[in-house]
Amino acid sequence: MEKIQKMGKWVPYELNERQQENRKITCEMLARYKRKSFLQRIVTGDEKWIYFENPKHKRSWVTPGEPSTSTARLNCYGRKTMLCVWWDQKVIYYELLKPGKTVNNECYQQQMINFNQALCKKRPEYQKRQHKVILLHDNASSHTAKLVKETIEAFDWEILSHAAYSDLASSDYLFVLMGHALA
Repeated sequence: MEKIQKMGKWVPYELNERQQENRKITCEMLARYKRKSFLQRIVTGDEKWIYFENPKHKRSWVTPGEPSTSTARLNCYGRKTMLCVWWDQKVIYYELLKPGKTVNNECYQQQMINFNQALCKKRPEYQKRQHKVILLHDNASSHTAKLVKETIEAFDWEILSHAAYSDLASSDYLFVLMGHALA
């Protein structure tokens, strides 16, 4: 077929002992729950930059020695806005920040309050004690700030710790599809 075989990419991170222990604790917590309802109680969220200019990147099959089709790289410093989304099986709440704004402690705290209100409207079963929310979010500084932790504790949510370099709450697939749709 005259195609080139390429090796897979190296993983750039090796987990240290603390990260391995955190991952073990998370796996043990997931193993404790055998019921389907446990997975339905996990809510997660993430942020993504949405660019105003989205050049199309084309793939092509070429024979060795031929150049591929060229596409100008996305301008990372161009106009963009941040999309913040929270979901369980379906999207529960989303917010588009003003262009150029980013998530800080106060912003994330307000988003948690807004998310809780949307959650109460769309998922009333979470208000019952046996259907406590399990929040899975990454370890960004705005997510682990004292102000935000106090707000989450006030909602009586359980936090599922995010293991280092984990794709447990991988939103990459969701955001790739959403990015194509928004482009």
